[in-house]
Amino acid sequence: MAALNGKCMCGACAFTATPTPGGLGAGACHCGMCRRWSGGMYLSVDCGSSVVFEDGAPVGSYKGSEWGERLFCTNCGSSLLWQTQDGQNQHVSIQAFEDPSQFEIGMQVFIDKKPDNYALAGETKTMTEAEVFAMYAPEGQD
Repeated sequence: MAALNGKCMCGACAFTATPTPGGLGAGACHCGMCRRWSGGMYLSVDCGSSVVFEDGAPVGSYKGSEWGERLFCTNCGSSLLWQTQDGQNQHVSIQAFEDPSQFEIGMQVFIDKKPDNYALAGETKTMTEAEVFAMYAPEGQD
């Protein structure tokens, strides 16, 4: 897939990102932090380590754990991406791209934390909290 342009609501945090090839498309995260941060399930696409912000973009960071952080626009507050603190695993909000419908939702993470009052249509791969931590958290850190 080619690099895509994205931006926050006010346009101050413009960036390019390249979704990883061969992935499952977009993913939905149901963890408590993502739900509070995004106002619902967080829908994102894996972009590896490809995100490049324009010079001077007012990007803020919130470190929610010893290994993960959330980037947002300090002007308008838009949620932009979740990443490992080393920047090697960047999951960009599909809402930051002009056409979020281009990403088929193929994965749901923290499925064991999803509230019972909503569900996605169709079949997706799922991962529990423990499976996600095993994938991303450094040994011995939750």
